[in-house]
Amino acid sequence: MLYRQTAARSVLRAISSSNASVARSSLVNNVFKAPLTSSARYPTRPTVSPSLALAAHKPVTTALVRYSSSSPNTDDDVDVMAGIKGDAKVIKETFSLEAVPKDALYLGMAGVIPYVATSLQTVYLAYEINRAAVAGDGLIFSGQSAEFMLHILEPIQIGYGAVILSFLGAVHWGFEWAGYGGRFGYRRYAAGVIAPAVAWPTLLLPIEHALITQFLAFTFLYYNDARASVKGITPPWYSMYRFVLTFVVGASIVATLVGREQISGIVSRDHNISEKVSALLFLQQKEKAEAEERRKAEQEESE
Repeated sequence: MLYRQTAARSVLRAISSSNASVARSSLVNNVFKAPLTSSARYPTRPTVSPSLALAAHKPVTTALVRYSSSSPNTDDDVDVMAGIKGDAKVIKETFSLEAVPKDALYLGMAGVIPYVATSLQTVYLAYEINRAAVAGDGLIFSGQSAEFMLHILEPIQIGYGAVILSFLGAVHWGFEWAGYGGRFGYRRYAAGVIAPAVAWPTLLLPIEHALITQFLAFTFLYYNDARASVKGITPPWYSMYRFVLTFVVGASIVATLVGREQISGIVSRDHNISEKVSALLFLQQKEKAEAEERRKAEQEESE
C-alpha cells in the first residue's frame, strides 16, 4: 500500500514538471524567436540603445521624456518676455510725466537749458585749455582766451544756480498761500527761507566749493519735496517733476566738476572767501595809511 502511494506521487510530479517545461519552452520560443534568429544571422549581438531599452520597460515615461526634450520651451520664453515687458511698463509708469501740466513741464525743461549750456561750455573750454597746454594752441580758441571765457562762465553758472534754488524754496510759499493740502504756517514757510539762505552765500565761495554746495542743496530740496508730495501737501506729480529736473541739474554740476578737475593744475586757482576778505582789509589799511601820509604832507607844507 505504501509502495502504491509513493508511485502515484512520483507520476503526478513528473506530469506537472513536464507541463511546466513545455509551457516555458513555448513561451521562450514565442518571445525570443526573433532575437535568436537575428543572433544566428549576425555573429555579434547588435547594441540596443538605452532609449529602446527604456521603451521596453516604461513606454509611457519614455514618451514623456522624448516630448519634453524635443518640444520647444516656449513657456519659459513667454514668461521671460512677459516679465521684461512688465518691468518696462512699471519703469515707464514710474517716470511718467503725463500728469504734469504741459506749460509747467515745458517751462521747467527750458529752465535747465542755461545750466546744461554752461556745463557743456565748461567741459569744452577745459579741453581747449588742455590742448593749448600740450600742443601750444587750442582747436578754436587760444589757451588764454579759453581761460578768460571760463572765468566768465563761473559766476554765470553759480549765480543761476542760486536763483533756481531760491525759486524752488519760494514754491512752498505759493502752496501755503493757496492752502494746498491745508495750512502749515512756519513749517512750510521754512523751506522757502532755508533755500535762499543756503544758495546765495555760494556766490562768495570758490567755484568747486560753490558747485558742491549747490548740488547738496538741490538734493536736499528734492528730498523735502518728495516727502511733501507723499504727505499730500503738494500735487502728486510734483515729486517726479522735481526728480527729472534735479537729475538734469545734478548731472550738469558733475560734468562741470569733472571738466574743472582736468585743468586743476593749469588754470590759476580762484581765491577763497577768507583770502578775499583779507585782501579787502589790506586795501582799507593801505588807503588809511596813504590818507595819513597826505595829511602830514599838507601840514608840513602849510607850516
